Amino acid sequence: KKILNGIVTGCKSSGCALIGGETAEMPTTYQKGKFDLAGFAVGLVEKKNLLTKDKIKQNDIILAVPSSGLHSNGYSLIHHILKKKNLHLPKKIKEELIKPTKIYVNEINKINNKKLINGCANITGGGLLGNLIRVIPKKLSLNINLSKIKTKYIFKWLKKNNIKDEEMLKTFNCGVGFCLLANKKKIKKIKKMFPKKYLP
Repeated sequence: KKILNGIVTGCKSSGCALIGGETAEMPTTYQKGKFDLAGFAVGLVEKKNLLTKDKIKQNDIILAVPSSGLHSNGYSLIHHILKKKNLHLPKKIKEELIKPTKIYVNEINKINNKKLINGCANITGGGLLGNLIRVIPKKLSLNINLSKIKTKYIFKWLKKNNIKDEEMLKTFNCGVGFCLLANKKKIKKIKKMFPKKYLP
């Protein structure tokens, strides 16, 4: 019931319809008390509204939108750390580990409808570099200033467990949940449309 409530909450916050589901009982496949849950979402967009690589130009700026936390990425590594070290978790860390992922669809649609961005990237597995590279043309390169990112407590705590910087940036969002690529002249308009709690 709690899981379904979470799914419904996510659908409502993103304007997504929950249109079906199936429960398959396989007693010889799963141990008692264990289950597997899988889901997916499908989106539809008019071809004229697609954000394609050719829209991104030289000297466009990358705006980093803060994450709400881990965003469902890196949990295999986290589980490995906890199992290996048998760590006692502070309450603050426990809360961070189960914090829901921020869904940006409403804000991004609002901004995109005003034609303010040339591209965007959801920062999931692969981190900043792995996800941003997918949306920029091959002839362009990225210049990311990591010192501008405000690192959340959960990522600082994880780093203390002997995770290399390269692995941190590849596995976790490290504080950036979404990136917007836009012309510098449009930054003020974008900030006005995005809630102040997300954009400084």
